[in-house]
Amino acid sequence: MISDGNEKRREPRTESDKYYSVELSSPDASLRYQFKIWNLSSSGICIVVKEDSDLLKHLEVGNILDMKYYPTDEPYLTECLKTQIKHITKDKEGRFKNHALVGLLILEKQGSDQ
Repeated sequence: MISDGNEKRREPRTESDKYYSVELSSPDASLRYQFKIWNLSSSGICIVVKEDSDLLKHLEVGNILDMKYYPTDEPYLTECLKTQIKHITKDKEGRFKNHALVGLLILEKQGSDQ
């Protein structure tokens, strides 16, 4: 099908297509990490973190963190959102071998940056 550029969405946008990446800081704020957002299941979005990353030592299921999201449509405008860690699943084989899938749930908006 050829698009004329005027396609209208029939469904509301979800986090998986509204944002392309997310940024979070280490607990002492000395390091920032930015990850591509993956939509690997119908249950939500996730990030893929190397299994040996120091960041994984600071993440626990249930943690609520302030994360900075980068929208797909406006890459220079960010949104700070409270986000809960829903799961941390290590992938021993397959596409993300030696990585952990960290499931995210956006809880609430905090404001926008420019």
